[in-house]
Amino acid sequence: MNQHMFESLEFEKIQQEVMKYALSEEGKQKLEKLQPSFSLNVIKNALAEISEAKKILVRGSSVPVHSLNGMQQLMGRLNKGMILRPEHFTQFVAFLDSLRKMLIFMKDKESLAPSVSSYVYSISDFSHLYEEMNRSIRNGKVDDKASKALSKIRKNILVLEAEMKERIEKVLKSKKYAKFIQEKIVSIRDGHYVIPVRKEYRKNIIGVVYDTSASGSTVFIEPEEVSKCHQELQLLKIDEQLEEEKICSILTNLVEQSEHELNIAIEMMIHYDVLFAKAKYSQEIDGIEVSLNDEKLISLKNARHPLLGKSAVPLNVRMGETYDALVITGPNTGGKTVTIKTVGLLTLMTQCGLHIPVEKGSQLSIFNQILVDIGDGQNIEQSLSTFSSRIKNIIEILTNTNDTTLVLIDELGSGTDPGEGMGLAVAILEELYKKGAIVFATTHYSEIKDFASNHEGFENGSMDFDSDTLKPKYRLIIGKGGDSQAFHIALSLGMHPKLIEKAHLITYKEKKYYESNASGTREWRNQERQLASTKRFKNKTNKKQKRKVVESPQFKIGDNVFIPHLKQYGIVYKPADEVGNVVLMVKGEKKVMNHKRIKMHIEAAELYPENYDFDIIFETKENRKKRNELSRKHVEGLTIEYEE
Repeated sequence: MNQHMFESLEFEKIQQEVMKYALSEEGKQKLEKLQPSFSLNVIKNALAEISEAKKILVRGSSVPVHSLNGMQQLMGRLNKGMILRPEHFTQFVAFLDSLRKMLIFMKDKESLAPSVSSYVYSISDFSHLYEEMNRSIRNGKVDDKASKALSKIRKNILVLEAEMKERIEKVLKSKKYAKFIQEKIVSIRDGHYVIPVRKEYRKNIIGVVYDTSASGSTVFIEPEEVSKCHQELQLLKIDEQLEEEKICSILTNLVEQSEHELNIAIEMMIHYDVLFAKAKYSQEIDGIEVSLNDEKLISLKNARHPLLGKSAVPLNVRMGETYDALVITGPNTGGKTVTIKTVGLLTLMTQCGLHIPVEKGSQLSIFNQILVDIGDGQNIEQSLSTFSSRIKNIIEILTNTNDTTLVLIDELGSGTDPGEGMGLAVAILEELYKKGAIVFATTHYSEIKDFASNHEGFENGSMDFDSDTLKPKYRLIIGKGGDSQAFHIALSLGMHPKLIEKAHLITYKEKKYYESNASGTREWRNQERQLASTKRFKNKTNKKQKRKVVESPQFKIGDNVFIPHLKQYGIVYKPADEVGNVVLMVKGEKKVMNHKRIKMHIEAAELYPENYDFDIIFETKENRKKRNELSRKHVEGLTIEYEE
C-alpha cells in the first residue's frame, strides 16, 4: 500500500484525530506510523481489544496511563557510564508508581476485559527498585536517610553552620568592634558569612574581605574566627557531595540491572496509551468492531465517512457475491467520490486496527492492496498533463492488481476525447475484473451503464437525485445507472427549453419535451406575445385585401405533423384559419405555418385519449397551477394571461 493511497483517502486526518487522545509522545508517534495488517487474526484481535477497552471506559474508570514524559531519554542514558541525577530518579519513581497502580487497576478488570488486562502480567516486580529510590530520593534531592554516612555528614554540617552563626554574632555584639562596624547585620557573600565594616577600620578586624559596597565606603569581612569554621564546612560539603554521588551511582546500577524489564514496561504503557486512544476515538465516531472475512465480501450497513461525522448520508452496499465491480454514474457533486472514498477509508482503518462507523452486521474483507486513482494527480515536476498522469497511475494499478486487491477509480476515462475515453474505461474495467479485483469506479459516461448491465460480474449504481429540487441526495442506489442531470440543472438556472431539447436530441438521438421553469416561461411568453402581435397584423391586412377563403385540410388540435423544409415535427396548436394558416407548437415555440408546407404524421385521435386536456401540452405549468387555484377559490390579484 503506497503513500498515494494514504494521501488520496486522507488517512493522515484520521491519524491526527486518534492522536488527540494519546497522552504520551511515544503513543502519538506510534499512531502517526500506523500501518495496515494483512493477517485476519491479528486484525480481529486488535479490534476485539478496542471493544474491551471501550467497556473499561464506559465503566467510568480513570485509566492510570503514564505520560512517559522523558522516559525514553532517561533509558537512553543507561549503560553509557553516566550517573543519573536525583531528578531522574524522581521520574523513575513516578513511572514505577503508575505501573503499580496499573497492575492493581487491570487485575480488577480481568472479568470485564480479559485480553486487555493480561498485559500487566508482563510487568516484572520492581518493588525493591521502587523502595530504594523512594527511600533515597525525596523532592528531587538525595534524602538524609539514603545512607548512615550521609546522615552523619549532614548533621555535622548543621552543627558547624550553627557554630559559625554563633561566632559571627559574638563579633557583632562585641564592644571591642562596635565602632568599626557599619551595621549590625550578617550577610552572605560567595557562601561566606560577612559583616559590614567601615573602610577606614578594615585593618582593625582580622579576616578576609569578600565584597565592597557600591560607594566603596563599606567592606564586607569574614572574621578570622568564622573563616576557620568555613574551611571545615567546605570539607564537609565535599564529603556530602561524594556520598550523594556514591548513592546515585548505586541507584543507577540498580536501574541498569533492570533496563530490559523497564523497557518492556514502557512498551506496555505505550500499548495501553495507543489502545485507549483508539477506544476513545471509537466512542467519538460511534464506531464498532466490524466482522471480517478473507473472501472479498464487502457488506456495509449505514456506513458513514468518519471525517464527515453524523452529517454524512449513510452508505449501504454489498459486494463480492453476485458482482465484483460496481460502476457508479450520476451528476457531479452528487457524492460519487465520497462513496468510493468511504469504502476505501473504512477498509484501511479496519486493517490498521481501528473501529469504523457502521451498523452491526456489516462486513469487510482483508485486502493485500488498496489501489487508488482519485483526483487529477497532476505532476508539475514531470510536466505531465492531468490525463497523462492519471493514465500512468492506472497502468501501475493494472500491473499490480490481483485477486486480493481493492481498486478505487474516480471519473474513469475522463480528461480526453469522450469516445476514446469511454472505450478506455470499458477496457480497463474488463481487465481489472479479469484479474479478480473488487472494483469501485465512478464515471460520467452514460454508455458504461449499458456495459455494466450487460456484463456478468458488473453492477450499476447511481447517486440519488431530487428531480423536484434539482439537488443531489448523496445516497447510493444499487442496480440503477444515474443521469448527469445537466439538462435539468441548466433548465432550473433559466436556459430556454428549446436549447435543452436540442442538446438532448444530439446526446441521446431521441426527442424529449422539456417544460420551462418560471424564468424560462417569461422568455417564452415574450415570444408568444410577438407571435400574437404578428398574427393580428396579418388579420388586419387580410381583411383590407378581402382575400378569398381557401379550403385546407382539416388539421385538428393535437395532430402530429411533419414540416419538410425544417425537417422537424410539430403539434397543431390551432387549426387552419380562413387563409389556411395553422399555428404549430414546435419544440416549445409557437409558429405560424401555411397548411401547404406541413404534412399529417399522426392524427391526435391515435395519440391521445378522448377528452384529453391539451393544456398539459400547450399551457405553462405556472398557468395550470393558477387555474387550479382559481377553480377552488378566489385569489386576489391572481391573473392568467391567454393568447388572443
